[in-house]
Amino acid sequence: MGRKWTALLAGAVLTLALPLAAQAKTYFWISHGSPADPVWTYFLAGAKQWAHDTGNTVNTSFHNGDVPSQQEAVRAALAAKADGIVTTSPDPGSMVQVVQEAQAAHIPIINFNTPDPKAHFDAYVGGDNVAFGRGWAQYLVDHHLVKSGDFVWMPVEVPGATYGVQEEQGIASVFKPLGITWEVTDATLDQAEIITRMTDYLTAHRGKVKAIIGLGDLVTGSIKRVFDQVGIKPGEIPVVGWGNSLDTTQEVINGYVNAAQWQDPQATSYVALSLAAMAASGIPPGFNVITGALYEKDKAPIYDKILRAK
Repeated sequence: MGRKWTALLAGAVLTLALPLAAQAKTYFWISHGSPADPVWTYFLAGAKQWAHDTGNTVNTSFHNGDVPSQQEAVRAALAAKADGIVTTSPDPGSMVQVVQEAQAAHIPIINFNTPDPKAHFDAYVGGDNVAFGRGWAQYLVDHHLVKSGDFVWMPVEVPGATYGVQEEQGIASVFKPLGITWEVTDATLDQAEIITRMTDYLTAHRGKVKAIIGLGDLVTGSIKRVFDQVGIKPGEIPVVGWGNSLDTTQEVINGYVNAAQWQDPQATSYVALSLAAMAASGIPPGFNVITGALYEKDKAPIYDKILRAK
């Protein structure tokens, strides 16, 4: 009799456990980026890996800097009663209202990649763009690559986007007191057009530009092609900026870029979705997760290997 009841109890526990284990949840991963941008393939890979590892569904979308489209994607996730949402912030203040809507619906919403203090997300996972910008500027100053009176060119894919605005704030905190001037120029999200615009700018301003800070992965990853077209040798103009692509790791290795910023793209998506799942289970994340490391030629092979693995 004892064995029979034991068997029945074990069967009942198994019957209860299986449906619970099979209850996969649905999360939404929403990016302001472009699927044509190489770095976003790595952010996306992190989201896909998380879905594979957890058995949950992750609906992903790119919005190419289109703010209304991204806002509507968040609202569509709310209407679908998502278990959690992870999203970037395309422009400062642009997600304030939809974050309030998510919280009113009691749906966790995690910010990743581009922070926005104006929107009260449940948590943030990613780099500190102001600190990154400050670090790039300080690197140029500390290595005596720029000085008072110099001019620094800063190409960016999407002018006015959160990441570039915040990076420029950090740069200004270093350059402005030293009398170093700069200009941010639009390079778009199209790789071929980026190279054309950057080549035209350098051709026209080569004698003026003392250093370059790439405010995005596409522009920093285009430095070699642009330099080769204009006839600028590696190291002739110091360059710092983003470094989440194979193009940039190779540029660092070959001397076209002095130092580049790694952002941990796969890990950023993976951790952001993990925090959303944690919040959905009733454990509120009371902290942010800051990622990123600035690397030079000696460390570039490490990140090159990571990027080649996907």
